[in-house]
Amino acid sequence: MTVERFVADAVPDPARRARALWLCAYGLFSAGATDESDELNAHALALCTAAGDRWGTAAALALRAMLALVRGDLAALSRDGLRGAELFREPGDRWGELQTVTQLAALAEIKGAYEEAARRQHEGLRMARELGLAAEVSARLSGLGRLALLARDWDRARDLHERARRGAVEQGYTYGVIHSEMGLALGARRAHDLDAAEAYLRHIGDGYAAVSSRAGDHLRLAELGFVAQLRGEMTLAAAYHLRGLDVARSLDEPRAIALSLEGVAGALARSADGPAAASAALLLGAADAARRSVGAPLPAAERGDVDRGTAAARAALGGPVFAAAFARGARLTTTEAALQARAATGRGRARRERRPRALAGHPPSALPSR
Repeated sequence: MTVERFVADAVPDPARRARALWLCAYGLFSAGATDESDELNAHALALCTAAGDRWGTAAALALRAMLALVRGDLAALSRDGLRGAELFREPGDRWGELQTVTQLAALAEIKGAYEEAARRQHEGLRMARELGLAAEVSARLSGLGRLALLARDWDRARDLHERARRGAVEQGYTYGVIHSEMGLALGARRAHDLDAAEAYLRHIGDGYAAVSSRAGDHLRLAELGFVAQLRGEMTLAAAYHLRGLDVARSLDEPRAIALSLEGVAGALARSADGPAAASAALLLGAADAARRSVGAPLPAAERGDVDRGTAAARAALGGPVFAAAFARGARLTTTEAALQARAATGRGRARRERRPRALAGHPPSALPSR
């Protein structure tokens, strides 16, 4: 018997059944069953809309916005998140408004609208504290820590993520612990403390198999790749990014695919090899096109890794040759770009530096790709 059939039998009243279906969809999402959650939530939304249940409609829209964030559908995220927040705001339902903060703050961050993202995170933090929702406080502190990283305020970012982690540990909020530790890893790498960054990333990979997600695994592999790249271990870096590319393609999320292509490109660009540099330029063009296809070109504050690879490839090729290869890459599909990435890195397999420990047996964490 399906969940929907069970709920229909147990709750014959359509209005009450709609909310019951939404609650089941919410639970499925929290358990990582996004496809099942999406299907059930669609039924809940249709029933709530037909019954004129504005609260139920708002709740289903907020969940649909979160599902859109996971898929990388920014247009749907904006539409559903804003409408859900508006419907919750009408009766002054602060808990409901909190259900849209993560999605709308993430959307603003993706667009490079950092002041708006900070405003939404601060408003969410205030509401969470007023309602006594300690786990939500942890989530909002991690969100503010991420924004501090983008502002290059390493000390503030570390403080916010440490506070978020302490709060999550006190509440037994495992996802909050993972989010805050990933924030600490991101900050350590950007502050050039590569050993600390790797330690956080390996702790996440080793410690949280029970609450893993493919999106989190993708981000962790990307960060391990960039750590290896900054150490000068380019073959290792490419191996991590190729594994991440497989995960990103399974997610079918253009920004995640772009991040992995950018990682492979960075490793190729530093190889002091002309064909590798040309492949790097090609992949950078494909990554840029993938991001633009969903209306999310990489903001300036997040371009450090891309700019490093771009500078190396341009220096190796010269400006005109780089520009031509970049333009060719922009015309590739993500599938074609992935094949190019594998073909290009195949030339360097004989010069393997060391086997990446995280490529087998390390479960994903529960974080979205950037």
